[in-house]
Amino acid sequence: MSCQVQSFFDPATATVSHVIHAGAGTACAIVDPVLDYDSRSGRTATRSADRIAAFVEALGLHVQWLLETHAHADHVSAAPYLRSRFGGRIGIGACIRDVQQLFCHVYNFSKVPYGIARDFDHLFEPDEVFAIGELQACAWHVPGHTPADTAYLVGDRVFVGDTLFMPDVGTARCDFPGGDAAALYRSIRRLLALPAQTQFYLCHDYPPDSRAPAWTSTVAEQRACNLHVRDGIAEREFVAMRRARDATLALPELMLPAVQLNIRAGLLPPPEDNGVRYLKIPLDLL
Repeated sequence: MSCQVQSFFDPATATVSHVIHAGAGTACAIVDPVLDYDSRSGRTATRSADRIAAFVEALGLHVQWLLETHAHADHVSAAPYLRSRFGGRIGIGACIRDVQQLFCHVYNFSKVPYGIARDFDHLFEPDEVFAIGELQACAWHVPGHTPADTAYLVGDRVFVGDTLFMPDVGTARCDFPGGDAAALYRSIRRLLALPAQTQFYLCHDYPPDSRAPAWTSTVAEQRACNLHVRDGIAEREFVAMRRARDATLALPELMLPAVQLNIRAGLLPPPEDNGVRYLKIPLDLL
């Protein structure tokens, strides 16, 4: 069976989610699903995830995996919502433990039973081989943007998360806790060593005004045209560029609520005694 992919773009967060399957009635994996979150009202919604759910139902797919490429800072994961509807296992790279440790002091998690690795159903070890139905897949550890970033290889398709963007946009920032520009460069060069026709599926696009959002490119296109990491750009040059650029960037608007939830698989905090769930936002810390 050959790998098929259906992608869903969420304009509010510029996030692309992907459904990997082998045709109607087969097992599938859902990569990086988005839960709608309005930071002004604190309200959540499932519009983005429901588009994915409708596609899964229309094709009669069986959700086997809900795959996170990393603990996102720009959107809240809808993996728990989709798991509640379809079943499946929430998976992420095993180095999520490192990310959780880095953020423990930010949210003071040591005082509450919150933010622990067991919230995920499966932690992928580096280069772990697994299956999506009859499709063979592999979880590559590609740190740099965060310590836990994972790319999922399925045949000649690679779901790269935030390691790479479209060639005219470049690469992910590396200034979050645990980020490392040199590690990102090495992770990207590993990806770019794949065959030239290998197709990358991206997690975000921030397009210039001259084009519509896009989320697929090839190894050949990235090596020839990526403005940050095309062939001929050395590690030292990339690291200097990345550090200078990252120093100018503001924190993502949803970083504090999103990371708080996503390091525990997107699970919402339990209701307090008044039946209401609350997020913690640290003041004057970051």
